[in-house]
Amino acid sequence: MLPTRTLGDLQVSALGLGCMGMSHAYGSADPDEARATLEAALAAGVTLYDTADMYGNGANEEFLAPFVQAHRDEIVLATKFGFVNDENARPVGLDGRPERVAGCVDASLRRLGIDVIDLYYLHRVDPQVPVEETVGAMAEQVAAGKVRTLGLSEASAEDIRRAAAVHPIAALQSEYSIFTRDVEDGPLQAAREVGAGLVPFSPLGRGLLTADRKAVAAALGGDDFRRSIPRWQGENLEANLRLVDRIDAIAADLTASGAGADGAPVTAGQVALAWVLAQGDDIVPIPGTARRKHLADNLGSAAVPLSDGQVAELTALSAAGERYPERTLHRR
Repeated sequence: MLPTRTLGDLQVSALGLGCMGMSHAYGSADPDEARATLEAALAAGVTLYDTADMYGNGANEEFLAPFVQAHRDEIVLATKFGFVNDENARPVGLDGRPERVAGCVDASLRRLGIDVIDLYYLHRVDPQVPVEETVGAMAEQVAAGKVRTLGLSEASAEDIRRAAAVHPIAALQSEYSIFTRDVEDGPLQAAREVGAGLVPFSPLGRGLLTADRKAVAAALGGDDFRRSIPRWQGENLEANLRLVDRIDAIAADLTASGAGADGAPVTAGQVALAWVLAQGDDIVPIPGTARRKHLADNLGSAAVPLSDGQVAELTALSAAGERYPERTLHRR
């Protein structure tokens, strides 16, 4: 079983599960396999499950609803609000007005079929609304018993401190991986100052850090949104895959030393996740997957022992290309 870590007053598994790709953004998914993946995660000790109202305009919450209801007392359910989507579930703006919060909470509760949300995030801070006002309205939902704890996603250090002055913040969710380190420049320190844990999304670089070139090639076809990401294009992609080869080489060294669980090979993805876990006991990554095979690989990272030298070598890697296209909303 997985070790546990804490996010505010919540005790959760050291690795959570990002559920967005089970119904949204990464091309077509197999719903039966996704449901089996949810059950396998629970059986392996995963207790933190992450979704948002913007994923498919609520479709992801609806997909998770039967699982959440069946295992309500065994899991910690996190969801988010703050984006405005068009009818095709594409983000077109942010709306953090306080008068909007109660309706968003009620809509998520209705879609999920539950009475309370364990961890409720502001998905992005609305630059047109003081964060204190939005968080104040979120705090009212805590007082009403509809939300247990509050979080922020991709927030600045200043916004984290301002929000925490209104109500305790249990978690900061931000993209964080060997290839994405922005959060280290202020937000992570601010989160620690206010007692919030860090919940990294895309800790595998949206699949790039797994060293699975077939999967990378597949992502660049069809309607997968990674096709638009500069990091996944042209010379940037080739440079990044060369860096991934270095991660794969560390995995091979660990395998040769017998570091894999039960003698199994250590994978590049496990090394990448082990690096994130090694950055602090207050960090709970939520790698996303809709397949049991990938889930098992991800969970194996908790047992991968990185040396100080390996951590330093991985820390020195720097990705080529931006993580989002120009002029697009920063989103997950």
